[in-house]
Amino acid sequence: MRILVVLAHPERKSLNAALSQVILDELHVQGHEVRISDLYAMGWKAQIDRDDFPELPDDQPLRIPSASRDAYHTASLTDDVASEQEKLLWADTVIIQFPLWWFTMPAILKGWVDRVFSCGFAYGVGEHNDKHWGDRYGEGVFAGKRAMLVVTTGGWEQHYSARGINGPMEDLLFPINHGILFYAGFEVLPPFVAYRADNLDKAGFQTAADNLRERVRSLALTDPIPYRYQNRGDYEIPTMVLRQDIECEGREGFRIHQASSLQQSS
Repeated sequence: MRILVVLAHPERKSLNAALSQVILDELHVQGHEVRISDLYAMGWKAQIDRDDFPELPDDQPLRIPSASRDAYHTASLTDDVASEQEKLLWADTVIIQFPLWWFTMPAILKGWVDRVFSCGFAYGVGEHNDKHWGDRYGEGVFAGKRAMLVVTTGGWEQHYSARGINGPMEDLLFPINHGILFYAGFEVLPPFVAYRADNLDKAGFQTAADNLRERVRSLALTDPIPYRYQNRGDYEIPTMVLRQDIECEGREGFRIHQASSLQQSS
């Protein structure tokens, strides 16, 4: 299997760096082809701006969707962006690893998404009609590929529970898992989360590393989060509202956008 690891942490002596090495070592042991995008080591440019579109006329306002679409279709995206897009197309599975900072991903990783997931490449594709509203939410360029988040956080696991002060981790990661990865077509695996990152002792790290190795070994076998596909009848088009007759089994909020495994595979 071809696997891309995207790492977003500035410190080489961090828990993230150590866990990243665990991932890479296990992938190599399993015989996978591996490529890595270490964003800080690469000096990745986080902000998207006019410099990303060298062929955009000076007198034309910068509108990111149309500018990125035009640059993608004319092969005039910058070399760093084109290289990352090539890696994504090459990979069967993408592992995205980062620390949870202020309840989301680091700015450098968000900038990687902003710049690499161009209009015409990762979104803004597909026919729009009364039964199909573009190739997204389970369809699109990454359909058939898998993605998994590997996340560290300083908080306790209980802090991110259903009644925890920080809110459920599942909800915090929903905008990434559902709104970025599934939106662009990936099958999204349940995330791996290491809690109390700044307080792990040797035994705690060993446990986290062993659990992560097991997740890496089972990348091809793990059931994805059963998000509902947009164009398979669960949503009214064009309002994109979940149909009133669909039973959500007591779920509410983000969870109504998950079906049972049986429904997901039908």
